[in-house]
Amino acid sequence: MTKQIHLAAHFPGVNNTTVWSDPASGSHIEFDSFREFAQIAEAGKLDFIFLAEGLRLREQNDRIYDLDVVGRPDTFTVLAALAAVTERIGLTGTINSTFNEPYEVARQFASLDHLSDGRAAWNVVTSWDAFTGENFRRGGFLAQADRYDRAKSFLATAIELFESWRGDEVVADKDGGRFLADPHPGAFAHRDPFFDIAGQFDVPRSPQGRPVVFQAGDSDEGRDFAAAAADVIFSRHSTLEAGQAFYADVKGRLPRFGRSRDELLIMPAATFVLGDTEAEAAELAQEVRLAQVSPATAITFLEQLWNRDLSDHDPDGPLPSVDPVVGENTIARGRASVRMHRDPVATANEWRAKAEAEHLTTRELIVEVTGRQSFIGTPATVAATIDEFVQSDASDGFVLAPHITPGGLAPFVEQVVPLLQERGVFRTDYEGTTLRDHLGLPLRDRDQGARTLAG
Repeated sequence: MTKQIHLAAHFPGVNNTTVWSDPASGSHIEFDSFREFAQIAEAGKLDFIFLAEGLRLREQNDRIYDLDVVGRPDTFTVLAALAAVTERIGLTGTINSTFNEPYEVARQFASLDHLSDGRAAWNVVTSWDAFTGENFRRGGFLAQADRYDRAKSFLATAIELFESWRGDEVVADKDGGRFLADPHPGAFAHRDPFFDIAGQFDVPRSPQGRPVVFQAGDSDEGRDFAAAAADVIFSRHSTLEAGQAFYADVKGRLPRFGRSRDELLIMPAATFVLGDTEAEAAELAQEVRLAQVSPATAITFLEQLWNRDLSDHDPDGPLPSVDPVVGENTIARGRASVRMHRDPVATANEWRAKAEAEHLTTRELIVEVTGRQSFIGTPATVAATIDEFVQSDASDGFVLAPHITPGGLAPFVEQVVPLLQERGVFRTDYEGTTLRDHLGLPLRDRDQGARTLAG
């Protein structure tokens, strides 16, 4: 059976995806950038747009990391504003489960789901570092090993709140609108080692029953967390083979939680570079990667692994001959990439072997190891490759991150989407009104997610 492809768009935040130096790059603060980006995605009939979250400006050598200086507006504020200038596109925001509270987050997402007529989604993440926690009342108290336990409790509590209003189920009127028949609030009480709350939730059950839940995590705990209660999981696996292995593993976990394979979508992040010919696209892709990883940025990434000041290192020379400093990372504070290197010395040796075998300078090596899954080629090639990944069960679709914001998504929408539509694997128009409709996800049974997480 031919699968339908799911596509979404990520408005890149404070990272090296965006080519800041390009004259076409717009503001990451002004609302017009977010509006233009969302409307381009909606014109392409994409499932949703996605905003990441940053809870603290990151530091490098006791200075604000250069790609963070731009900052990031509040996620809920931007998504609520976008609900007023779009009609169908889903609105997904990352909100942290480590440094927020279930009642507040549930109330905000339920409100967004009402404001958008059922287009809200929550990407549930955890924070691992005390550096970020210093901005919050509980700064640094939560052990890394406890973060998924808190996240499970947080999500289960939020689901209890979403579904605490009692009455008939969500129904549709003759105009397609959805509402809760004969609603009345219900009491909630949740007590466990993380939360001790009770009362009445003050936002009626929303048009989707509850917002769509996203999760991003590659550890065993993360995969189980997604299999238990998420509707969509983000993946970072970039090759067909790695994608298929991840897909089979996560989908294989679903029966343990009483769920079927179609109840969880897998959508890796992906970049793209288009050209009139394969050679032109490859040349442009190399230019983009070099713009994304300037000499200064290459040293920044190098210091994150080596955990030492390398400001005097030549980015056009070989990798450092000294080994990384093992232990607490005091150079790159709050950088998510740091925790991915569980054995810095082993990673450094892998990088050295790759650089020697391929005759790469430090900067060229960083370009290679920091690159995401990229679709590079003519629109026809890119469309065929995306279709192959989905039909081969390496993913259910992709979350696209253009290197130019906000207009960089337009070439994909204008050139690749029509080819996928011609193949019959992507919609030509929205068939429903909610994000669950776009994703092909049913309304969850009342309390199902909370029961699964609790059990």
